[in-house]
Amino acid sequence: MEIITLGNDVLRQKALPIQDIDGQVKALAQEMIETMHRGRGIGLAGPQVGLLQRIFVVQVDGDSPRVFINPTIIGTSSEIVQYEEGCLSIPGLYADVTRPEKVTIQAWNERGRPFTLDADGLLARVIQHEYDHLEGVLFIDRLTEPKRNRLLKLYDKKMRA
Repeated sequence: MEIITLGNDVLRQKALPIQDIDGQVKALAQEMIETMHRGRGIGLAGPQVGLLQRIFVVQVDGDSPRVFINPTIIGTSSEIVQYEEGCLSIPGLYADVTRPEKVTIQAWNERGRPFTLDADGLLARVIQHEYDHLEGVLFIDRLTEPKRNRLLKLYDKKMRA
């Protein structure tokens, strides 16, 4: 699998629900986990590998890989925190992003079983970041316009070098 980078229209499109969670979806999830590891990332969403499907995978330090299929964030905390984010689809670009400290998410795993997860800290952050990808939103969209423009100029310069 190849990781799609900034400039590809698929990153700006809303992903569609997965209809059947079968062996193909399980294999897809495993391939996405392997691609995430190769890219040295901690999260990867369907659109980042060119698939407009509502699936993402995450793995934070000290945790096993997790698969989220057709996820819905059903709750967020009122406490918000700032943390530096990066993205495999925008290599080398990092910025502080403000997000809720905790989330509650419902999804299905790769075996087709529904689950609800309460997450906080880095896991909550990665879940929100990857969920945004399913909505066609990138972390740079959560920055102020001047900061986003400044970072995009740096990114363009870096990519041309």
